Amino acid sequence: MPLIPLEGPVWRARQAAHAQRVDAFVAAHRGRRARGTKHPVEDFLFTYYSFRPAQLRRWQPGAGYLLRDARPEEFGPDFRYVDGDSGGSASGGSGSGGSGGVTVDVAAVRERRGGALDWILSLLRGTAARPANLGCFGMHEWAMVYRATPEQIRHAAWPLRLSPAGTDAVVEANRVRCSHFDAFRFFTEPARRLNLVQPTRQDQADLDQPGCLHANMDLYKFAYKLAPLVGSELIADCFEYAREIRALDMRASPYDLSELGYPPVAVETPEGRAEYVRFQRDFAERGAALRARLIDACDRVVGAASGR
Repeated sequence: MPLIPLEGPVWRARQAAHAQRVDAFVAAHRGRRARGTKHPVEDFLFTYYSFRPAQLRRWQPGAGYLLRDARPEEFGPDFRYVDGDSGGSASGGSGSGGSGGVTVDVAAVRERRGGALDWILSLLRGTAARPANLGCFGMHEWAMVYRATPEQIRHAAWPLRLSPAGTDAVVEANRVRCSHFDAFRFFTEPARRLNLVQPTRQDQADLDQPGCLHANMDLYKFAYKLAPLVGSELIADCFEYAREIRALDMRASPYDLSELGYPPVAVETPEGRAEYVRFQRDFAERGAALRARLIDACDRVVGAASGR
């Protein structure tokens, strides 16, 4: 496919803007890490996911672009120098001018990671095709502390909003219907037995649905795992979106984080559940747009090979 050329001043300006944007995201986390302190909301994306701040900061355009006045070694082993705007043939040179430039080596990426990429794209397409289920009311966080011992509380530095008995009663009064394996696996054993489904890693592609906060947060994970087919700006968009979801996730949790500036969404009340659903619906709509962008970014270059 024809490559879109980006002249040196253009892509370097985008590179600088991306680094500045990410620096604003990661500065507080780096400061806390240097001090040895933790934040239960804002540190999550850096501890739960494997993409390091330095990786998030590093810019690349995604597949389908030709970077003028660039060298492959600036971007890593998934990039090559090609002659001409159309992708041409690979060149052994470092590239510094003319009509050539640096681009993603799509064939090499697919040869090395094709199975993983196809699984991610299949999951994204399957999730996009399902209706959003908005009836979970954030009970997954409550199920993680249901009948828990003090040693099992993940954020023990922060108090629960209700007593242990009151917290357990909320779980028992609401049907727990979590379909996302990576939330379910952190449930306490008594809470697992209450869940309407028993998700596994193997059936994740059949169960993830676009109303699930954790499935939507994982768009960030899939974005960086699809790199370099997906560009850094889209990865950062998914990061910013996941960051907002994490805030709602913890506001609706049983923890009292008001001291940190997170007023609770009291899902133990009818009013709180209605508020949660409003947020959840908005995130589902925004997630659908990001999910479509991820699918399209890959389909433009590997559509036929990835099962489109």
